[in-house]
Amino acid sequence: MANREYTRCLIIGSGPAGYTAAIYAGRANLQPIEYCGMQMGGQLTQTTTVENFPGYPQGVDGNQMMMELREQAERFGATLRDGEIVKADLSKAPYLLTTDRGDEIEAETVIIATGATAKYLGLDDEKKYNGQGVSACATCDGFFYRKKVVAVVGGGDTACEEAIYLAQLASKVYMIVRKPYLRASDVMKKRVEENEKIEILYETNTLGLYGENGVEGAHLVYRKGEADERKYDLPIDGFFLAIGHKPQSDLFRDFVDVDEQGYIKVDSPTQATKVCLPPAMCVTRAIVRPLSQQARVPRLPSTPRSISTGWASDAT
Repeated sequence: MANREYTRCLIIGSGPAGYTAAIYAGRANLQPIEYCGMQMGGQLTQTTTVENFPGYPQGVDGNQMMMELREQAERFGATLRDGEIVKADLSKAPYLLTTDRGDEIEAETVIIATGATAKYLGLDDEKKYNGQGVSACATCDGFFYRKKVVAVVGGGDTACEEAIYLAQLASKVYMIVRKPYLRASDVMKKRVEENEKIEILYETNTLGLYGENGVEGAHLVYRKGEADERKYDLPIDGFFLAIGHKPQSDLFRDFVDVDEQGYIKVDSPTQATKVCLPPAMCVTRAIVRPLSQQARVPRLPSTPRSISTGWASDAT
């Protein structure tokens, strides 16, 4: 028989949003329980240096920042657990959630901070060579490509950051960009364009990968569908994906509204979601308001019974 416990506040996810929620919920004496998921610390643990967060004039390592947030959350009484939430019933409060160990949790308030996962191109070869030359994390796997040739797929800030990081290790880095321009910020564009180790292949798509014992190259096409279309093979040792992310919202889609990309919609100007309760009656309960719209945030009621994707409080 499954174990069942009750909590006033359950937080799902352990990135910056999850840890911040745990800090504020802990300070509010809600004794929150936080399930950290498979990637404790979230995507920021895959980042080298975080340069745009206030309070770190020299930047801070992503892993270090997440460890400090975790320690801060624990200091205020948050219970942090390994494991995942694999099932959710948000049809009525208290909400019922099930862990990957089969344990059940009844929660008056659920804060969803599950983030997103890396997108792939959808090529069969990505699965074939997964762990043998295909990666979605340069920080995790870049070390294995020291003095080798690699390619990064994507044209945004993430792709540029991955390429710059890999250029410190690899002998050559190709950026495979399907558009005739980079979508990245001007700062990142400049850094990539000025790096002698990085070569940008504009208007180029990947058709597949090849290799006997791991990735040895990529099948590419230049200006696909145009009169001057050209297919060719590019010898590489590693293939890194940096084309965006998929929101991890599937678990909650029967109960909350999502946009066309799958991101959970919130009731502006709050971070509350719309939860549909039978019989066919939708209600929205806001538990917080943005700091910019208040001098002081009202305290949570004793039994919030809310579903939220964010957290805010007075910084006292």
